[in-house]
Amino acid sequence: MTEATSIPSSFIAVVDDDLRILESLESLLEAAGYIAAVFPSAEAFLQSSVMEKASCLITDVRMPSINGLELQWRMKSLRPNLPIIFMTAHNDDEAERRAVREGAAGFLHKTFSASDFLIAVRRALGELTEEQ
Repeated sequence: MTEATSIPSSFIAVVDDDLRILESLESLLEAAGYIAAVFPSAEAFLQSSVMEKASCLITDVRMPSINGLELQWRMKSLRPNLPIIFMTAHNDDEAERRAVREGAAGFLHKTFSASDFLIAVRRALGELTEEQ
């Protein structure tokens, strides 16, 4: 799990406090041709240079300290056009409504399939339309 030094337009940041999820999503993104940087906390992401360069952010909803919704709120002032995809293992309709209302590019419920995940990423990056 390393931070990339050269950031292309298909650079994806993933924030989750579950290291197994981070490793899995990093492998999946790289297998699909993206470059990924993973972070075990929102704080680690916010303190990194990746925060300024990522093409898309994928974050867990529930994390210690700064949760995904708080991270979304902070990113609105720092990177207002950064597409953010949320993922959660919990049935929290209010969190989903709030994330979408605030402009989330996607919302996935764990356990999601690799294809659903990659479709959400491609849509967030503008590589796919809603019809595709």
